[in-house]
Amino acid sequence: MTASPSHLSRRRLLGAGAAAGAALGAALGAAGLAAPAVRAQVPRAWKLVTSWPAGAPGPGTTAARLAERITRGSGGRLTVEVFGAGELVPAFEVFDAVASGTAELGHTASLFWAGKMAIAPVFTAAPFGLMPEAHNAWIYYGGGQELWDELYGRFGVKPYLAGNSGFQMGGWYRRRIDGLEDVKGLKIRMPGLGGEILRRLGAAPLSLPPGEIFTALQTGVIDAAEFLGPWSDVALGLDRAAPYYYWPGFHEPNGSAEALVNRAALEALPDDLRSLVEIACEAENNRGLAEAEWFNAQALQRLEAGGTELLQFPADLLQAARRESEDVLDRVADGDPLFGRILESWRAAREASIAWGRVSRHALLGAQLAS
Repeated sequence: MTASPSHLSRRRLLGAGAAAGAALGAALGAAGLAAPAVRAQVPRAWKLVTSWPAGAPGPGTTAARLAERITRGSGGRLTVEVFGAGELVPAFEVFDAVASGTAELGHTASLFWAGKMAIAPVFTAAPFGLMPEAHNAWIYYGGGQELWDELYGRFGVKPYLAGNSGFQMGGWYRRRIDGLEDVKGLKIRMPGLGGEILRRLGAAPLSLPPGEIFTALQTGVIDAAEFLGPWSDVALGLDRAAPYYYWPGFHEPNGSAEALVNRAALEALPDDLRSLVEIACEAENNRGLAEAEWFNAQALQRLEAGGTELLQFPADLLQAARRESEDVLDRVADGDPLFGRILESWRAAREASIAWGRVSRHALLGAQLAS
């Protein structure tokens, strides 16, 4: 039977396609590229949403550098665009945005998620707890990362340490606090577990996004506010809104920021880009803390030279806060076995850190201050 012209055309087309496919396969083989490797070259674009005003000194600059590290490190295969608080989602909706896939990446702090997971704030800081180096040690070597993964994994989110604002200050106050009685009725911006402690002591704590703190403090909507340390606080203008700056920041002796990654988006990446995301977060965690330590010191010197009144919290307030802190921690761990395991692990890390610090950094600092 003689083939029709249409059959001949189809045969030639199929033959040409097979030949082209074989040629492409040979070319890829010669270049050392298999089909999965070709797929790995497909450009990806991620959105990074933050809880900070865009470019805000401290966490805002950390978020921007994190995006740049990933974009540049990937050679453009994974580009990350940063959206400040309110530009794509509100400051306190970053976790939900990442969990839902609205954004692949978030930069924020775990203390904002107490309403969703009562134990979550300890992954930023807990009152009278771990300081930055000890917190990092707990996450990286003390089992903290595995517990954090388990906690956030319920929502399809993978967390990483990604920046640290260092030891916090106690906050800016429109009036002096000379004793425990002066806290009663105080309207203060203080989220997380520290806010719960002050509530027990008679204050009225509330949580405000960073971008709203200055106006609320300046206009008297609130009587006091804490944010981070001198560098970031001055950038928000808090020194222009209240005259008294209190220390120490017993409520947050550490300022760990977190990068949240949508787990499905992360697992869709090739191995090298998944590693890049992790490495970029770790690099920014180290860089962010060094940056905060340096610029907090510079900003504090300028504040003192400019006449800002630095005051220590009265002893009776600190003692009462310390007494309340352990019960607050016990209560947030109630009712969920995972919460209990997290608190137990955190407390063990704190005990070890205190024992080591007593003969190392704290001992040296005491000697320096006494000389």
